[in-house]
Order: sequence, then C-alpha cells, then structure tokens
Amino acid sequence: MTESMSNPPQKQMERFGEKLQTLRKQDGLTLHQLGDVLGVSHAHIWNIEKGRKLPHATMILNIAHIFGVTPNDLMLDEVDVE
Repeated sequence: MTESMSNPPQKQMERFGEKLQTLRKQDGLTLHQLGDVLGVSHAHIWNIEKGRKLPHATMILNIAHIFGVTPNDLMLDEVDVE
C-alpha cells in the first residue's frame, strides 16, 4: 500500500484544514472571529486547520457558505481554493 493510500482520512482532514486556513486568512478573519460565526471555540477551528478534527456536515456547509465556495471545493483534493 502506498503512503498516500495508507491513511486517506488523515490526509483529507489535513487538506481540508489547509483550505480552511487559506480562506480564513484571505478574508482577514482570526480564529476567534471564525469560531464566533460558527458557534465553536477558536481552539476547535485551530484543530480543524491542523488536521486534527474534521467538522461535521452542517459545519462544512456553513463554512462553504461563509467563504462563498462549495462543500466540494473544501473536501476534494482536485479543487484548490488559493
């Protein structure tokens, strides 16, 4: 099994977090501000951005709406948000 296939959920979480951080910074939002909008702590957002947590489906939809992207933009490796 190749390295890229060994732990796909972890890679997906890391890529989602990278995209979220890119979008958040492009919009000039702090961890605290985004957390307030989503109703979670800044620590929760930080954990998502670091690939330690993957948000539930409703939060993914809310994040997509906030940044004007689709959930697929956030979830699929083939789509870049930069």
